[in-house]
Amino acid sequence: MATVTRVGPGTYRVEHDGRLELVYVAGPRDSTWAFWNGEQFHQAAPPEAEQAAQDRPQGLHTLSSPMPATIIKVIALPGMAFKHGDTLVVVEAMKMELPIAAEHDGIVKAVHCHEGDLVQAGQTLIELE
Repeated sequence: MATVTRVGPGTYRVEHDGRLELVYVAGPRDSTWAFWNGEQFHQAAPPEAEQAAQDRPQGLHTLSSPMPATIIKVIALPGMAFKHGDTLVVVEAMKMELPIAAEHDGIVKAVHCHEGDLVQAGQTLIELE
């Protein structure tokens, strides 16, 4: 049996058969990424969940960094239209690139990051309408 303990935002300690491992989890609920032992794993939501995300009501939303990382590419520009699933920014953490995608269709209201920035978990990167 494994024991999983949350040790920080997006960081979990897994104990199994006397071994201790750290697992990092990032991304929105409908597109979750896990990083463990130099490997990356991705779990996309079923089509029904994708449709529910697309039907989300309008208003101000934000994309934030899922973990401490470096911004390696900013694709979003203020005023730019985007579709659900479009990558808006790419971060790098633990030598792994993580695309951060839009959870719904909309327009970029503001960009709060630049390539090369060091960001913390939960830091707002982009405001969306």
